[in-house]
Amino acid sequence: MIYYLSQLILDENKGTPWEGRLSFLRLFHYITVRSAGAAVTALVLSWWLGPKIIHGLKLLKFGQEYADKAEEAGGLGARILSKKGTPTMGGVMIVAVLAFSTMLWTQWNAQVELIMLSVLVLAGLGFYDDYAKILKQSGGGTPPRVKLLVQTAVGIFVGVYLWQLPATSELRVLGSKSVVHSNLVTDLMVPFVKYPYEIGAVTGIGVVLLAIVGSSNAVNLTDGLDGLAIGCTLIVAFVFLIFTYLAGNVKAAAYLEIPYVNGAGELTVVCAALIGAGLGFLWYNCHPAQVFMGDTGSLALGGAFGLMAVLIHQPLVLVIAGGIFVLEAVSVMLQTSWFRYTRKRYGTGRRIFRMAPLHHHFEKLGWYESQVVMRFYILCFLFAVLALATLKLR
Repeated sequence: MIYYLSQLILDENKGTPWEGRLSFLRLFHYITVRSAGAAVTALVLSWWLGPKIIHGLKLLKFGQEYADKAEEAGGLGARILSKKGTPTMGGVMIVAVLAFSTMLWTQWNAQVELIMLSVLVLAGLGFYDDYAKILKQSGGGTPPRVKLLVQTAVGIFVGVYLWQLPATSELRVLGSKSVVHSNLVTDLMVPFVKYPYEIGAVTGIGVVLLAIVGSSNAVNLTDGLDGLAIGCTLIVAFVFLIFTYLAGNVKAAAYLEIPYVNGAGELTVVCAALIGAGLGFLWYNCHPAQVFMGDTGSLALGGAFGLMAVLIHQPLVLVIAGGIFVLEAVSVMLQTSWFRYTRKRYGTGRRIFRMAPLHHHFEKLGWYESQVVMRFYILCFLFAVLALATLKLR
C-alpha cells in the first residue's frame, strides 16, 4: 500500500515544484527500506496488540485448561510451572500482524498473494483445531485426517498452480551469457549442486506437497515449550530473508549462480514482517509464557516456510535451515513406528526416546525447560549457518 501510495504521489507531482521535495518517497521503492518498515511495523503492532489479545483470550476462556501431553506423561521434575490455564490461540496475533504489515509494505504480486492465501487457510485450520481442543478440554482437537486433508489440498493446489506457469526461474551462469530456464515444480534444485534436476510434474508436485505439509506439521510438533517454536521460526525466517532477497536480485543471483525468480524479492518483505511479528510474540511467549501460539500460529508459519522455499526454487534448503523442525518431526515418526512395530512383534510397545517430540525427551532427562530451549536455539543457528553455506559451496 505504501509503495503504491508513494508512486501515486510522485506521478501526480511529476514536473511540478514539489517533485524535488518529494523525491524521498523513492526510498519506498527499495525492498530493503520496505523490509525494515515491515519489521518495525510488525514488532510495534505486536507489542501494542499483545496485552489486548491476551486479555481477550482470557475473557473468552480460550485457555489450555487441560494438562499438556508432557505433564500427562509425568516424570518431568525439571518443569516447575504447569502450562495449565495459559491462553492459547496467540497465533491469531502473529497472523493478523503479518497480514497487515505485508499488505502495508509489499508490492503485491502472485508470490505474495499465494503465501498469504496459504497462511490464512492454514491459520483457519489451526484456529478450528485449537477451538475444538478448548471445547473438549482434553487436547483432542481436530481429527488428524481432517488436518492432513486440508494441508494436502493446499499443497496440491499450489503445486498444480506453479506447474501450469511457464518457466518461473532462470539460472544465469557467471562469466557467460547462457541462461538455464526452469520451472519451480518440474525442476529441483539440490543444495551444494549448481544446476537443477528435471524430476517431472508428478514428482515435483509431490515435493511441493511434502514441503508444505511436512513443514507445517514439523513446526506444529516443535511448539511444546515456552519460546521454542517461535524462536526457531525467527532464525529460519532470517535465513529466508537472505535467500529471498538474493533470489529476487538478478545481479546477486547471477554472481552466486543461484536461480533468479522474478518478483521473489517481495518475499523478503514478508520475511521481515514475519520476523517483526515473531519478535513481538516472543516478548509474551518467552518463559514463563503468557500466551501460546497454538495450532493457529504453528500450522500457518510452517506452511509459509514450505511454500516460500518452493517459490524461490530451494525446497531442500528448508530441510537444512529447519533442521530442528526436521529432528522434532523425525523423532515423532521414529517413536510411533517403533512402538507399533514392537507392540505387534513382542506384545509390548517399546520406545526409542523417553518421550516424543524430542524436546520432551530432554525434559525427561532432567534438563530445565529454559536449557532445552536455549540449546535448541544454538542448534538451529548452526543449521542456519549450514543453509547459508549452500550459497557458495557447490
